[in-house]
Amino acid sequence: MAELRVLIAAGGRGVRAGLPYPKTLYPVQGKPILVRIHELLVGLDSSPTVIVSALGLTDVEVCLNRHGLAAHLVVQERPLGMGDAVMQFRASPAFEAAEDVLLVWGDIPFIQPQTVSAMVEAHRKAVNDFTLATRVVDSAYTVVSRDSHGKLLRVVETREHAGMTPLAGERDIGLFVFRKKPVFDLLQLDLPGKFGSVTGDFGFLYVIEHLVNRGFRVDGVPVATELDLVSLNSMKDIESFL
Repeated sequence: MAELRVLIAAGGRGVRAGLPYPKTLYPVQGKPILVRIHELLVGLDSSPTVIVSALGLTDVEVCLNRHGLAAHLVVQERPLGMGDAVMQFRASPAFEAAEDVLLVWGDIPFIQPQTVSAMVEAHRKAVNDFTLATRVVDSAYTVVSRDSHGKLLRVVETREHAGMTPLAGERDIGLFVFRKKPVFDLLQLDLPGKFGSVTGDFGFLYVIEHLVNRGFRVDGVPVATELDLVSLNSMKDIESFL
């Protein structure tokens, strides 16, 4: 079985959420989001890698120490986008041994254990190169596109397409598992879609289409629940769960 390591992308500084500290540290039902994610995934990786901002490093260290949790902390010096955050994993002591990577955004407080296990099981059973958890929603911020046979083709961020508004459809939830080598090989290349046409950010989801086009096994498994969808983009997104 491939060596799996957990990567938590938590480089956000909390500015958009109106917080004076990284939003991954925001307490939800009495527990910081990062701690909730760590405790959820500790059975897969006892010392996950957490990507943090330079300004948030000390706060994250204090939080993890307070809760007695081990992690490899890697600093993303500048907020250049999620693809850049993922690339920082190369500086982690866990990078070399990793064959598969379980990647999760650091602002999702209610990921369900059964969602994680179902996604990882589907990934391993199908011998996929890249697998993501999905759900059909009324307003899809990201859009999972499939062909007439149900084969996944790409995942598009609506914010990077001027005039594209979220509609009903299938979306990702910020939870992925993938083979390290093909993904990191592609992230290093200058490929179409690497930089957002609106934000200019170095993205991550664009790599899915390039994996598909190169014949890698990619799939989205519709196992996510309503709770999995909750994320802290702004305080109103999460206030009913506090």
